[in-house]
Amino acid sequence: MSALQKLQEKIEQWRVDHETLKTQNQDLKSQLAGVASAHNEQESLVIALRSDLEKCTTQESTIVKLQRELEEKDAEIEKIIAQVETLLA
Repeated sequence: MSALQKLQEKIEQWRVDHETLKTQNQDLKSQLAGVASAHNEQESLVIALRSDLEKCTTQESTIVKLQRELEEKDAEIEKIIAQVETLLA
């Protein structure tokens, strides 16, 4: 095999390797874009979850307040019933 043939084979192998690397590079760029997109989606979900958590906390606070008021009203009703029973007796 002549030096020219060896050189041509090396050049051809480099060309094939270059094309392979270009394909791999494109695949990696696609994967990176997918990761970036997934990260953005994840950030959006985290923001939505924080908002939902804040709403739940507010609602829980409101429920506790309403339960307290209900207990107070129940106690007032019990007092009124006792007073009415005393008046009727």
